[in-house]
Parts: sequence; C-alpha cells; structure tokens
Amino acid sequence: MTGRFALFLATTALTAAPAFAVEKAEVIDTYADIALAGYEDSLSTARALQAAVRTLVDTPSAEALEAARIAWKAARVPYQQTEAFRFGNPIVDDWEGKVNSWPLDEGLIDYVDPGYGGATDENGYAALNVIATPKFTLSGEEVDATEITPELIESTLHEADEVEANVASGYHAIEFLLWGQDLHGTEAGAGERPWTDYATGDDCTHGNCDRRGAYLTAATQLLVSDLEYMAAQWAEDGAARTTLESDEDAGIVAMLTGMGSLSYGEQAGERMKLGLMLNDPEEEHDCFSDNTHMSHYYDGKGVQNVYLGTYTRVDGSTVSGPSLSDLVAEADPAVDTRLTGELESTMAALGAIRDAAEGGFHYDMMLARGNAEGEALIQAAVDGLITQTRSIERAVAALGLDQIGFAGSDSLDNPDAVFQ
Repeated sequence: MTGRFALFLATTALTAAPAFAVEKAEVIDTYADIALAGYEDSLSTARALQAAVRTLVDTPSAEALEAARIAWKAARVPYQQTEAFRFGNPIVDDWEGKVNSWPLDEGLIDYVDPGYGGATDENGYAALNVIATPKFTLSGEEVDATEITPELIESTLHEADEVEANVASGYHAIEFLLWGQDLHGTEAGAGERPWTDYATGDDCTHGNCDRRGAYLTAATQLLVSDLEYMAAQWAEDGAARTTLESDEDAGIVAMLTGMGSLSYGEQAGERMKLGLMLNDPEEEHDCFSDNTHMSHYYDGKGVQNVYLGTYTRVDGSTVSGPSLSDLVAEADPAVDTRLTGELESTMAALGAIRDAAEGGFHYDMMLARGNAEGEALIQAAVDGLITQTRSIERAVAALGLDQIGFAGSDSLDNPDAVFQ
C-alpha cells in the first residue's frame, strides 16, 4: 500500500549525458512492450480466475473452491512482475491501489473471528461486514447495499471514509473471500474458509452465502475491468506509452525510479523488513493464502525484467529488446556487470525463500520470533534488495541523470519509528 514511505534520495554525479549506440527510444519501447505483455497476461489470468469464480458460485463444491484458489495464485505470477512499473508512472500509481492494496481490515467485507475485534478509533468500519449488512450508514450517508455490484465496491466501499485499510477491491479482497482469515499465527497453515460458505439452502455456512457469492463475483469482475483499462494504457497509442515516448530522459528516469523504489522502500522495507521486525504474519503480502513467498519472488523478477529488457509470458514466449543494461554497459561496463550480478544474487535469495516455503517452511513460520533460519532467509533477500538499489544509484550516475527520489521505509531508514 502506498502512502507510508519516507523519501530516499539517490545521490548522483551531475555530468554531461553520454552518447549511446543503443537509442533511448528503443529501450523505452522494450519497457513499454514488456508492460503491455505483463498487463495482458494479468488480464488473461484474471479472466481465468473469473471463470473459476463463476463455477464456484454457480455450482459450489470443495473442488470448485480449490480450482478458484489455484487460478488466483496463477493470476499473481504476471501481475507481481508488473509492480516494477509503479512509482515512475503516475498512470500506474493512481490506479494501483484499486487492485493490490494491502493490508486490509477484512471485517469490512465479511465475517471474522471474534478475536478480530470491532470498530476502532482509526477505522469505524473495520467490522462492518457488508456481506451480512444490506443497509448501513457510511460517513453520515445511508447506503443501500442490497445488490452488491462492482460500482458499489469501487465507488462506496473501497477506502471507505478515506481509510486506507478499508480495502474492498482487488486481489487481496478476492483472496480473503477464497481463503478466509489465516488464524494459524506463525504456525503452518493458510486460511480455511469452507466451500460451504458458497453453498445454497441448509448447506450454507456462516450465513449470507448468496451475498458472499455476489461480492466475490463483483470483485472479480471489477479486477478484470481494471486490468483491461491498464493494458490499454500500454498499447501503441496508450497514454502510459505515449507519455514516456514524449520525453526520453524522463522515460529512462521512470524506469530507474520504479526499479529503485520497488527494490528498496516497498519490497525490502514495507513487505519484508517490517514483518521481520514485528514478527507479525499480518504483515505478509498474501497473508490469507500463504502465497507471500511467490509474490516476493515475482516482484524481484519484475525489477530484473526491466533492467535486462526481457519478460517471459505465461504462454512461454519471450518479449525482449534493447535494455537499460545495454545503456549502462555502454556508459560504464563495470556498473552494468555489478548490477546484473546483484540482481541475479537477489533472485537467488528470493528463490531460497520460495523453495523453503514450497517445501513446508511457510513464510509466516519464518517470521516467528526467535526463528533464526527464517530470519536469515528473509534478511538475505532484504540485504540483496538494498545492495542492488545502491547499484541502481550508480547506474543513474553512469547515465548522467539528475538525482532520483526512491520510495523509502521507516523499517530501513528510521527503525525506532516502527515501534512508536
């Protein structure tokens, strides 16, 4: 979730920009082509998720719920790789909160464990439970939620009362509706929502199964339409692409800003170091499904994709072309070699987390206080992300660009503030 970051400035030498054999326009074209492919893949996998959700709602069963969960995880693979297009592209930044905001106060949407609590001073709607409440008052206005629609979710519920934790749309709202709360703490296990939460008649558990299905259907429809919008922004005449093409230097800066901000403040800081400091599984990015290890891996892959100018699509084909690596290698081969190697080392560290989690050492178990093995795995990846950010700064300097503002995190820049 955006809005919690301190500003981290990359200090660069102010030198005359070097001349390059590789054209900046070609590098920007590759970047935009990869963005388009990534958002198209995100859209196609979201449509597959939508079909699985439709089956679950129309003919509920344990098998249908599991198929929807598998489709959700598959949809995360291309989307997480697109997060490297955040921070440097306002069109993406203004939109991203609708599809990937976290963490969320899930009690806004549906039933939660009694230990979750109710309304708080920070969020009066933390336990509203829209699924069980067809009519309610929100910010002094009467709301008729008898029919749960994409418009209701987008216009009324999402970030209701201007509270960021009131996440009502996107991947994580859908995740919660498929898995339910993970009540295992730092022990093994994900959410255990029963398929009967979508059953009909007397088989329905926890009540309001029809409205739960309506919410899940509407949220998935909204995700698809949001991804349709973003894919169009990167098409040949799309606003995101044409904005970059209109100023080549600004386009290169946007690429480096996304790489540095995702590496440092967002992933190393907010998504990894913060949870490690607090030993809190609630700080997991995919906390309901225990899929955090995969999301971390593909975030890192997205940064590497941007630098190397290559992306492997979900169908196995490759999009590639002139890259930032090519530009930096011309300007300062040593910087390119160093950064390329560091990106690979970071991917190895993220891969070690992924492999351990897939082998049964779940990410929330790694976060447990006193778990030295888990701390070492996560810290190695955090260190790798920080190290590569320093070399992204060196790449900025090698290209003769002015200083760039990277997103920061209190967990890295001001740790004492985390516990205040």
